[in-house]
Amino acid sequence: MAIIVNLDVMMARRKITLGELADRIGITMANLSILKTGKAKAIRFSTLNAICEALDCQPADILEYRNSENE
Repeated sequence: MAIIVNLDVMMARRKITLGELADRIGITMANLSILKTGKAKAIRFSTLNAICEALDCQPADILEYRNSENE
């Protein structure tokens, strides 16, 4: 089981930098970077909500499930 974080893809589509997104949603660049690289173990719904608002997207645009058995 693997949850894939596609935050970098959405950021590129919206042409927004890590620093700009961090400022808009009110978290540190370090914490956003951990999330973006897929190293985060959890994400708060409030953070996910803020990201979706800032990027004008849905949670499914950022998070993806891949069954490891099919890879």
